[in-house]
Amino acid sequence: MKKQLSISLLLLLFSTTIWSQKTTIKGIVSDIFGNPISNVSVFYNQQGNTTDSKGFYSLNVPENKEITITYKHLSYLVKTKKIKLNSGEEKVINITLQSNVESIEEVNIKSHKNEAQGITQVKVETIKNLSSTNPGIESTLKIIGLGTSSDNELSTQYKVRGGNYDENLVYVNGIEIYRPFLVRSGQQEGLSFVNIDMTQNVKFSSGGFQAKYGDKLSSVLDINYRKPDAFGLKTELSLLGGSLIVEGITKHKKSTAILGVRYRDNRLLVKNKDIETNYKPRFIDIQSYLTHQFTEKFSIDFLGTFSLNDYNYIPSSRRTKFGTIQEPLELIVNYNGQEKDKYFTSFGAINTRYQLSKNWQLNLIGSLFNTQEEEYFDIEALYALGAPDPDAGADNYGETDYAEGIGSQLNHSRNALDALITNIQLKASFQQEKNHFDFGLKYQTEDIKDRLIEWEILDSAGFSIRPPNHIANEQPYEAFEGPIVPYQDIRAANITNLQRFFGYAQWNRKTTLNNDHKLWTSIGLRAQHWNIANSQQTVISPRFQIALKPNWERDILFRISGGRYVQAPFYKELRDKDGVVQTNVKAQKSIHLVLGSDYSFKLWDRPFKLVTEAYYKYLTDVNPYTLDNVRIRYAATNNAVAYATGLDVRINGEFVPGTESWFSFSYLNTKENIDNQGFIPRPSDQRLKFSLLFQDYVPNMPQLKMYMNLVYNTGVPGGSPTYADPYDFQLRLSDYKRADLGIFYVLKDAEKKSNKAWLTPFKEFSIGGEIFNMFDMQNAITNTWVRDVYSKQMYGIKNYMTGRIFNIKLKMSL
Repeated sequence: MKKQLSISLLLLLFSTTIWSQKTTIKGIVSDIFGNPISNVSVFYNQQGNTTDSKGFYSLNVPENKEITITYKHLSYLVKTKKIKLNSGEEKVINITLQSNVESIEEVNIKSHKNEAQGITQVKVETIKNLSSTNPGIESTLKIIGLGTSSDNELSTQYKVRGGNYDENLVYVNGIEIYRPFLVRSGQQEGLSFVNIDMTQNVKFSSGGFQAKYGDKLSSVLDINYRKPDAFGLKTELSLLGGSLIVEGITKHKKSTAILGVRYRDNRLLVKNKDIETNYKPRFIDIQSYLTHQFTEKFSIDFLGTFSLNDYNYIPSSRRTKFGTIQEPLELIVNYNGQEKDKYFTSFGAINTRYQLSKNWQLNLIGSLFNTQEEEYFDIEALYALGAPDPDAGADNYGETDYAEGIGSQLNHSRNALDALITNIQLKASFQQEKNHFDFGLKYQTEDIKDRLIEWEILDSAGFSIRPPNHIANEQPYEAFEGPIVPYQDIRAANITNLQRFFGYAQWNRKTTLNNDHKLWTSIGLRAQHWNIANSQQTVISPRFQIALKPNWERDILFRISGGRYVQAPFYKELRDKDGVVQTNVKAQKSIHLVLGSDYSFKLWDRPFKLVTEAYYKYLTDVNPYTLDNVRIRYAATNNAVAYATGLDVRINGEFVPGTESWFSFSYLNTKENIDNQGFIPRPSDQRLKFSLLFQDYVPNMPQLKMYMNLVYNTGVPGGSPTYADPYDFQLRLSDYKRADLGIFYVLKDAEKKSNKAWLTPFKEFSIGGEIFNMFDMQNAITNTWVRDVYSKQMYGIKNYMTGRIFNIKLKMSL
């Protein structure tokens, strides 16, 4: 008996010793887009566990012993990781798995979550490879986004389905991002907020989005920055600037950091235009994303950015030919003066996450955004209108012999703005079997100080031209003795304080019908209350999404979404054309309905997807606006109704084996009725859009790659004088046509290895060239209006965007 007891005690002691020699690793397994992966086998030496529905796993491992952990799933490539834990050490190891295309095809395993929500998920590599004068996420969306377009290659802004630039939501790590207020042209913008080299995944919805997103009328762009899993260094250099990325992770894998620095110089682009300038831009952006995992349940992230747009512009002269073959004309302009603009923005946000239980997660987010903007310019333009010699045999063929009209224009501005936006929000999510609930509360303050001083004086043949709303004179035939009044004169000083309260609740459920067909349902409600001066308003926004994936042989999904979307006025929408803040401006409202389908199929034994969406929007309490380049000026009234209807079609897939290309077509019809005068096209009424993003390589030399994007947009209403009544002036700009090409040679990357000694330190190394506006198409963004005092005739001379430009780019990473 004693012997048996001794043996039992020894066995117990031995087992206890073995147990004490083990510790735990924990973490989350996700795909390249950050979506958690369930049922992943995590094991070593045939001992292991599997991830739950949130991708979480926990595994006991030996101490002081190097082992290899294997992460395995049928639909993803196997990944291994060697670890060695110290005595009593606990580690959090998050793993990202890449899709195993062959396995997915064999067993037809596919997630339709994004398709059910009407979300386009764009691969980061596709964005990085795009050749564009303003490369980044926004430029990619202009090509592949459903109903997304732009007629300005220098701008990062875009329009979606009849909306304007101010109707799009942008989130980074769940935090809403804001833009500068005073920017009036694309060449002043500089860099996009989003740094693509820091990005992990990109999601975009063109409409009918869920209630968890904010209060805008058109679209939502949802971006997540990545957490590095090792030290890395990456740089990119070109004739237009450069970028640098430094990233790393601590020894215990609990803290990560990524720092991005970008510099941009657009002189190469502007010098290609028909205006001779001394142009000195300086666009600098610094961003950091820091994370720390305190425990498996509690973590904190920090996102910070500083950006400076320093824009110095000294025009000297301009020569632009226009008119017809029978009656050619030329505008000759000599300039005096300069423009000095500065936009300094800073942004900081802290996001804390706490896993309250297996089903509950809480997020507390605080952020601060500050922008300090100055627009100072005094530019005098002395112009002459002449007729070039049309005689091809003459010595002075094409030269202007005499001037028909002579005049001048003096523009003055001393605009300054300082805006501080702070907010704090609490988000909660709850998972219960097939039901998922999201809740959120947010409080925001907006403190804005704004000074607006702008005036313009016009004269023709030495005679001052009076404003449109003043009694005209008959100079030079009759003397006029009244005071000289600026053609346009805007003066205002505003101090505006707004307070906003937001709240939303959303229910999502994934079920099956008859145990066969997949059904996704989402119902949500948003509310916003804001207070400015003595005005208070409250708006409600109910939204829904329903998607059905029939169990058919063909892989097709149908969806319907919509609701009542509202956009409460931001500061720009409160300021009228005279610069005065109107506190009683209401929220614009839109009844939105979207019908769509996603069809995945095989062509030439390669994967393709066809996405089709038809939509209708009816808008009330519309705040009319005018668009000049990228500057939007609102009437600060709610005296219009509008509608937008259209069809978007996109097909993407492997037109060339191993690469993905995209082709998009859009039809849009949007009109507005101001003060019951009848429906006229809105400034964003772009009827047709065709776009192509094509990737290719040389079959016998796959390291030589080609990236091409083509865009054709029909002309939008625009080019009219800013003071003109849109019911009297219905002009359209010319069609927008553009092709950009990039050709790169990859010396080394993950697929192509190199035996050259000098390439040993590099993970990636490539060099190439780009041709922007390959066919040198002339695309107009606005018109310059010139008046001949004798004939009383107004001439609209097109202001063209960039011409053909060559660029060289070098990419490398360590």
